[in-house]
Amino acid sequence: MQMIAIILFMVAFPIVSIGIDVGTAGTPIIIALGKWFVFWGVGWRLATAAIRQAMNPLFTAKAIFEIEDPRASKLVLEIAFGNFALGATSIASLYFPAWVPATAMAGAIFYGLAGFQHIKNKATTSAEIAAMVSDLGIAVILAIYLALLAIAD
Repeated sequence: MQMIAIILFMVAFPIVSIGIDVGTAGTPIIIALGKWFVFWGVGWRLATAAIRQAMNPLFTAKAIFEIEDPRASKLVLEIAFGNFALGATSIASLYFPAWVPATAMAGAIFYGLAGFQHIKNKATTSAEIAAMVSDLGIAVILAIYLALLAIAD
């Protein structure tokens, strides 16, 4: 399930949305890149992760971090709150386009640091490796968007 969510939110949905936006509305590629990777890759990915973490915090503790202690649920719930806050703000950026660069910056920082933490932890489970690769991938995409946006201005 995690891999399906990653492929949909990090690849399929953003690329299809960018294609439609550029092709039908004539949106500049830079704007569409930020808009849709923030909406899907940051917004929906983190919002759905937050819901899953809140409903079953032990899954994240065990499957991602390999922590068996049930007390880890308290920490995972706090992670879920942060994920939901950034996710909801990123989803709302579709309706408040001025928020896209700021949420892209927050998302790039979050995903970049999370990805490097997975490297530091020497990711071993398939879930942690998938999280590491997708975290670093979206961080790079968002950084490219921000760099292109800065150059365009």
